[in-house]
Amino acid sequence: MKATMTNTLLASAMLLALAGCARDDEGKGPAERVGKALDQATAGVTNSVKDEIARADDAVENARNKVGNATQEASRGLERATEKMGQSVERAGQVIQENAGKDKGDD
Repeated sequence: MKATMTNTLLASAMLLALAGCARDDEGKGPAERVGKALDQATAGVTNSVKDEIARADDAVENARNKVGNATQEASRGLERATEKMGQSVERAGQVIQENAGKDKGDD
């Protein structure tokens, strides 16, 4: 009785295993179908990651350009401020010289 039941279970398991290995219309077995599905999923993820990296690269390039423009503008602002400061120092020097000349004439 035990042997008959064991043989029946083994035969059922073998039939289930063979049924699970059945090929589809393209002649592909379950492992091939799973492999193809994994390949497609991997390709999809890879493409998504590449797209995100491209977007990040574009954002970094835009930020770099904005920083470069801001740096140039700040540099021009500093040049203008330096020029105005130089003009102010020149005027102050002229006023000092004029006042020094007046002080000498008072003697």
